[in-house]
Amino acid sequence: MSMATAGSVASPRGLSSLWNRQLDNYPDTGPRLMYLGITVLSTVMLYWELYVGGSVSTLFLQKLHMSFSFLVYTTAFGALIGAFGSLFAGLTDRLGRTNIVVIGLFFTAVFVAFIIPSATSKWPFTIETWVVAAVEGMCLVATPALIRDFSPQVGRATAMGFWTSGPVLGSLVVFEVATKTIGSHPSPAFWTHEFRICGIAGLVVAVLAMFLLKELSPGLRDQLMVTMRDRALIEARAKGINIDEALRNPFKQLVRPDIIISAVGISIFLVIYYTAVLAGLIYFTTVFGFSVKDGDALGNWNWGFNVIAVIGIGFVSDRFKVRKPFMVIGGVGAAVMTVFYLEQASHGPTTGYYHLAVLVAALSFCLGVAYVPWMASFTELVEHHNPALTATGLAIWGWIIRVIVFVSYLILPSVINTVTPLVTYGGTVSAYTVGSPRYHIPGQYESQFAFAAAHADVVATATKYSSELTFASTHPTVIATAQKIPPSVIAAATSYSSELSFAATHPTVVATAERLKPVLTAIAAHQSVFTQLFIDPTSTTAQAQAEAAVGPAVFAQVVANKAAILTLAPYQTQLTALESVPPSVFAQVTPYAADLAIISPFSTQLTALATVPSSAIAQVTPYSAQLAALSAVPASVIAYVTAHGAAVAKAASKTSNQWKTWYWICFGCMIAFLGTVPLMRGRWSPKAARADEEAHEALVQAEMAKLGITA
Repeated sequence: MSMATAGSVASPRGLSSLWNRQLDNYPDTGPRLMYLGITVLSTVMLYWELYVGGSVSTLFLQKLHMSFSFLVYTTAFGALIGAFGSLFAGLTDRLGRTNIVVIGLFFTAVFVAFIIPSATSKWPFTIETWVVAAVEGMCLVATPALIRDFSPQVGRATAMGFWTSGPVLGSLVVFEVATKTIGSHPSPAFWTHEFRICGIAGLVVAVLAMFLLKELSPGLRDQLMVTMRDRALIEARAKGINIDEALRNPFKQLVRPDIIISAVGISIFLVIYYTAVLAGLIYFTTVFGFSVKDGDALGNWNWGFNVIAVIGIGFVSDRFKVRKPFMVIGGVGAAVMTVFYLEQASHGPTTGYYHLAVLVAALSFCLGVAYVPWMASFTELVEHHNPALTATGLAIWGWIIRVIVFVSYLILPSVINTVTPLVTYGGTVSAYTVGSPRYHIPGQYESQFAFAAAHADVVATATKYSSELTFASTHPTVIATAQKIPPSVIAAATSYSSELSFAATHPTVVATAERLKPVLTAIAAHQSVFTQLFIDPTSTTAQAQAEAAVGPAVFAQVVANKAAILTLAPYQTQLTALESVPPSVFAQVTPYAADLAIISPFSTQLTALATVPSSAIAQVTPYSAQLAALSAVPASVIAYVTAHGAAVAKAASKTSNQWKTWYWICFGCMIAFLGTVPLMRGRWSPKAARADEEAHEALVQAEMAKLGITA
């Protein structure tokens, strides 16, 4: 008999078509490519949603008051949650792939567009991203399983190249959208903008997948297809395949050394990839001094060349029909480029943009060259053990890679502990002190802080005597006047400052007291008598007693100057004190009375200034202009730089070496990956691979002849 190979499709009607998506027959090329395209588009969208935070990490770290360590640790736990989501996705071998993908797309889109951007602190943000990670872990096992279902082994690398472009294109879209929508100096609150754009796009893709995405029935997908010519044979076998037997104890069937070791190998190989996803922007901004916009643009170079590699190498690998040589070529190339890449950290902001972009592009290209053939080979390895358990095998790989990411993210903060001060405070400290050397933008107070750093001893002296020296700089006339007066005069004036001040401010009172001095002396000698007289001036008895006490002549003077004497009464204490001043003091002070009048309001400040050592004055005097400029810096700025400047400087001095250490760890992981390549399926030689394909074709023809199937 003959069997038609046309791709007829079961067509449920009504709402059931949105749930029952299985195809009874293997689809023709056109529909098959559409399903593959929707699967890749869904993968791109899921990774865009998962990685969107990487384009604004420096913003939400500030806005949500989140340390770098907190971000890394919580992202690590998100990866662990995603790992168990991946294990759950192994059920798609029984339940199907597409419904998980469609539901997951709607779920993640709503979270990214509306729920995560509403977070106002770090814990709600973190928990909500964990939810997205769990759903992503399920969906991103189902999507490569769909790719495998719709692609024979001879075209598997090409198909997996397109699937692998999903995470890479997702990253590329993240940074491409960021460079187009983020300004040069975005506010920390701007981080929500990128999430909302991503979430809205996710809803559109979810609707497309809901109406267009299909999958093979279990009987079709649970078989091994090497070439498209196997299609008729597979459809014939599907009529009698024992699905339950093939799916019994799935994890027990696939937990094998070659599968586990291979999955661990590629997972550690990709530690550098996941470092770029999480902290690429942070690395570019903190080590090389790039702006957020330029850091995101460097991400475009990274992911753009990775896309070229993962798509191109798929065609090449299928053309030569081998996987392992390309894994080795890509792995060795990535290891070498990692060394060149990490060495740039030593040069910091002097590293040119395009120089770094070329290294990033070359490294990323090599990663793609190794990864796509591995992905194709891994699905072939799973098929070798049981083609009905593809999703289970991918679930094991998904679990392992997320556990490796979890462990690596736990280790990362212990190697790199300089990010938090640089991200949280470094931008503001730099804006005040050094500006941006890369963009030739000076710091707002760069010259002042540079002077302070170069002349710490001068600043320390000026700070110690700040009030005295400030007074001296703001009252030059007072200082000049004080310098004209002999120190002995100032000492005398200071000793009798209150008395002399009274004399200077009450000259009429002092003159009157001097003129009436004999009379006042007499009154003071008979105080009680004259007190009674002044109380009752009309009393003849009081008058007689007073006249008898001082004599008629003095009494006549008292009567004649009564009014003047009474005006002196309120100043009796001051006048008495003035009497204690030696005449020699008046002789010293009088020639300088005008000058003393100028400096007398500042006697306290002048006294304090006199205690400042002459060496201190000599030390700071040449830098009066610089110190004046430094004193004009706002106190809030001084306080901020004082509080955080040392931590930022310390972090800046250590960060490049810490990043280099981390990338050396990544280098070691790449070397370890190369040791796992021999465990993978596939030939090293294209000639041997072609011989295998010819042998398989002969077997297929023989099998089809037994079944009575004609091509």
